[in-house]
Amino acid sequence: MSYAGPEFDPAPPPRPRRGRRALIAALVVALAAAGVAVQRAVTGGPDDEGRADAASSPDSRATGSGSPGGDAKSPAPEGGSAPSASSTARPPARSGPLRGKVVVIDPGHNTGNAAHTAEINRTVRIGNGGKECDTTGTSTNAGYAEAKFTLDVSRRLRTLLEEQGATVELTQDGDHPWGPCIDERAEIGNEAKADAVVSVHADGSSAGARGFHVILPGAVTGGGADTRPIVGPSRELGERVAGNFVRATGSAPSDYVGDGTGLVTRKDLGGLNLSKVPKVFIECGNMRNSKDAALLTSGKWRQKAAQGISDGIVGFLGG
Repeated sequence: MSYAGPEFDPAPPPRPRRGRRALIAALVVALAAAGVAVQRAVTGGPDDEGRADAASSPDSRATGSGSPGGDAKSPAPEGGSAPSASSTARPPARSGPLRGKVVVIDPGHNTGNAAHTAEINRTVRIGNGGKECDTTGTSTNAGYAEAKFTLDVSRRLRTLLEEQGATVELTQDGDHPWGPCIDERAEIGNEAKADAVVSVHADGSSAGARGFHVILPGAVTGGGADTRPIVGPSRELGERVAGNFVRATGSAPSDYVGDGTGLVTRKDLGGLNLSKVPKVFIECGNMRNSKDAALLTSGKWRQKAAQGISDGIVGFLGG
């Protein structure tokens, strides 16, 4: 799946169907030449199945677990059934400058969190203390949820990175009823041995505050955390993401944190504290500011945001 401008590419027009007898006859000839049983031609072929590739659908490639125990099998969305093994398989490796690189994208929060307060409010360990499993996130004054924003940008970002040849995993892809917890999100990147991880967010500061900022991990040790090996490379990743975000979106660095640099170091985020691979958060703007909200709710701008983050990751990985 790819994106064009603010929205998805339009679906291709349906292919004209030949008469059933002619179609079966043609398939029989082709498959017989390949040594395949005739029965397969009668039960369906490429024209019957359509052009869509299941591995490219937004809900087919998420990793991790929505369960507190971190079960390797992704739980089914409420009201749905668990995805099959084939639907969650990674797509084939692609060619491009990032071939062989693994990137994990972490769409912050989850639109289902508000209905699962008991689950998301439980405390998880983050190395230097404890914190809630997850939160509901913020929203614009008109009600556009941060979780919807982060998932949309993350899907766009995945497409751009895959076009560069990277293998991309999302910590959640709209297929979890809530969460995952922040410690699980970190573990997904660790288990993937990701070359880079970016957690996508939007802030909820005071109405007069504007701009984006990238959050870098500080040096945290103890309680199962040791960020010292990733502090340096994470800063390089963050600097590249921030610089390219400015170029792609035209947005200015935050005017309320970071002293105009667009970079902030924090030691209180479990997703950073527990990471063993280079990782940053990006707050793409302030949802409570009317001017920022107008950008964040624009599909065209979200595509620019995804492009800026992608360019930063590509630069960091040497693509």
